[in-house]
Amino acid sequence: MSRIGKRPIPVPAGVKVELDGSAVRVTGPKGVLSRQLNPEIRVTLQGEEVVVTRPSDSPTHRSLHGLTRTLVANMVQGVSTGFEKRLELVGVGYRAAKQGEKLVLTVGYSHPVEIVPPEGITIQVPANNAVVVQGADRERVGEVAAQIRRVRPPEPYQGKGIRYQGEFVRRKVGKTGKK
Repeated sequence: MSRIGKRPIPVPAGVKVELDGSAVRVTGPKGVLSRQLNPEIRVTLQGEEVVVTRPSDSPTHRSLHGLTRTLVANMVQGVSTGFEKRLELVGVGYRAAKQGEKLVLTVGYSHPVEIVPPEGITIQVPANNAVVVQGADRERVGEVAAQIRRVRPPEPYQGKGIRYQGEFVRRKVGKTGKK
């Protein structure tokens, strides 16, 4: 049996989990998340815990077991504490600013790049070279952070670009002059 899948998901105070067949709806202080899960995997509410079980040991059910448990656990964590991704801008003159809800990036192009966050995602700029993406849905937070990083990915020769906080960029040696 899956070691991840058989662990029950504790539901913290203030979070409400509703099950309707294969649909799961989680409500909490940070928002409401809902998801349609695979109908073959059973999700049940036992007291203050959500338990995920599978019908058989077939490879398909085994792979869906851990996945379903992780998806539900991320929903519960998202509506209770939320998720965040931090990005840093490395390069001379590279900076981020906020204009209303929009994020404006100046990263070496002839024009500033504007990014409008989707519903449920907030973008903060604590410093002019740092960006924080926050939200309840882990997938959407990661996707918005990846969109921002895609504007100017870190390059291996000088290390300039937008990178995740703590990301290691492997540097390459440049050209050598003629002797």
